[in-house]
Amino acid sequence: MVYVTGDTHGDYERFSDPYLKKLDEDDTLIICGDFGFIWDGTRQEEYILKKLSQKKYTIAFVDGCHENFDLLEREYSLKRWNGGIVREIAPNIVHLQRGEIYTIEDETYFTFGGGHSQDIEYRQETGNWWKQEHPTHNEIRHAIHKLHEYDSKVDYVITHEPPASLKDCLGVDVQQRLEIHTFFEDIIKECEYRKWFFGKCHMDRFIPLKFYAVFEEILPVEPKRTRGLFRRKR
Repeated sequence: MVYVTGDTHGDYERFSDPYLKKLDEDDTLIICGDFGFIWDGTRQEEYILKKLSQKKYTIAFVDGCHENFDLLEREYSLKRWNGGIVREIAPNIVHLQRGEIYTIEDETYFTFGGGHSQDIEYRQETGNWWKQEHPTHNEIRHAIHKLHEYDSKVDYVITHEPPASLKDCLGVDVQQRLEIHTFFEDIIKECEYRKWFFGKCHMDRFIPLKFYAVFEEILPVEPKRTRGLFRRKR
């Protein structure tokens, strides 16, 4: 089965959840941004990544606002995985790329990481901010192209940022308007999807009818296994 959770921020304790101990090699855990285990390249970090690589299940994450993008791009190569492009961190750990669509257990997942750090001024001063956190126009164009390949229909949407139109429902302040916010509103209007999961807001909340803010909870994408509805156009 496929499960979704929110930002882990390099906290290995999140993987000690008894729920995760039940997962096996056929299961996938998707993290909605701010994976956080690729940050400084220290031996301690390498040790933790090695421990994660020994998990039976697959760990797949979109990038958030707190990632070392230089390290990700320098140390980990691109490869094909389940119909899309990923950066392979370990055989069971993959970085899901912006605008890609993956087929996992016969269901389609559109992914788009990145966003805007609320603490950008402080992080710029300390040298812990990377411009790659902001999605580019070319990445959005690529995403639009991929969605068109699937006739603008996918089973699930996985992002770090929420659509801006949800900010009132979430009670959070979205001051920075990015191009992806407009893009996400277009997805809401023009695409078919069953559920949309995002992690940035650090809360666990269902917003009817299709949106899930995820943080510490580990949610199965479907309580009962269902066959995917949407496929790539032939």
